[in-house]
Amino acid sequence: VDKRRTLSNLTAKGRLKTTIKEARANPSIDTLKSLYSAMDKAVKHHLVAKGHASRLKSRISKLSKKK
Repeated sequence: VDKRRTLSNLTAKGRLKTTIKEARANPSIDTLKSLYSAMDKAVKHHLVAKGHASRLKSRISKLSKKK
């Protein structure tokens, strides 16, 4: 059970990291929506802390306002 859960968490974290990289590279409305959704799901499944998710969302939304 632990190995299966670990594998599931690793794939979910990998998808999250990919989404974060895409949002940083191209902060458009669509990428921000997908980032927010991915971060909220990660928080819901206890993959990242709530404060960490909100901090990242805030930082990336600032990037989108600059561009």
